[in-house]
Amino acid sequence: MRAARLYGVGDIRCEDVPEPELRQPDEVMLSVRAAGVCGSDLHNYRTGRWFGRLPITPGHEFVAEVVAVGSAVTDLTVGEQVVADSRVCCGHCAACVQGAGNRCRALGYVGEVCEGGFAERVVLPRHQLHRVPAAVAPAIAVLAEPLAVALHVVRRLAPCPGEPILVTGGGPIGGLTLVFLAHEGYGPLYLVERHSERAERVRAATGAALVSVEQLTSLSLRYAVDATGVPTVVRAVADALAPGGRLALVGLGDEPTALDLSALVERELEIVGCSVYAGELPAAIAQLEALTGRLQGLTSAPHPLDALPAVYASLLAGGSPALKTLIVPSAAGLTG
Repeated sequence: MRAARLYGVGDIRCEDVPEPELRQPDEVMLSVRAAGVCGSDLHNYRTGRWFGRLPITPGHEFVAEVVAVGSAVTDLTVGEQVVADSRVCCGHCAACVQGAGNRCRALGYVGEVCEGGFAERVVLPRHQLHRVPAAVAPAIAVLAEPLAVALHVVRRLAPCPGEPILVTGGGPIGGLTLVFLAHEGYGPLYLVERHSERAERVRAATGAALVSVEQLTSLSLRYAVDATGVPTVVRAVADALAPGGRLALVGLGDEPTALDLSALVERELEIVGCSVYAGELPAAIAQLEALTGRLQGLTSAPHPLDALPAVYASLLAGGSPALKTLIVPSAAGLTG
């Protein structure tokens, strides 16, 4: 079968590999219908920050069809559509026991510590798989995992209805956070996004008003989300928050951000971190049908698996207005 293999920083290749096999009774064989390229995939490719074992097949955002199950799997059948929980947790630390596997000190991810979804087939344990209704198109279902991250952000932000909310960064997480906020009736909503075509896609899907960093101080903000991780942007947002405001951070930057600690104290600002998701994946899946209308214009046209190295290069150069670039490993892909 064909699979993408990451060999090191800047080195990803599409090649023929042996098909995976069911080796444990709790495992499920999956035929990948569509996979999404995540910013963390690109960051790992560019920096090696989260290398596990190499070479490895990356890709943790994917929708697949069940093609075989192990002897202990009794609640999934061949032909069902599923998405994967990308987190690989230890299962026994305090965070995992409390249901907060996203805070596990040993947390890893599909596509980093085990084979991922940029392949025609992949095998995963049953407990990492969640059914998706057959009525949900694969091009929408593939967004379940980043939608879970966005829902986690919204829950961590915990905004009050009727209050202005700012999101800086209109990429996958920032844009999908606005999708959830708009769907739930929060707002007015504002977006800072320098890529004009991407900003327009998010605006069309959510009704968010487009603003610049220089306009933030005029908005009287109590709630904001940063999905950029850019120090200058984070500082500008913190400076613009009204007393008692809350800033949710979900962007991962390459450099540390220095904030005015005296201002945080004097204005009683809250800064909350948002790491992937805790238990939000089932809730995100349950919203897919209702959100389909907003999501349809946010993904790219599908790319074949062998185009992945070129897709990586294009995305790193800023070449796509889509929030999520789709990879289809087989011809059946989105229609089979």
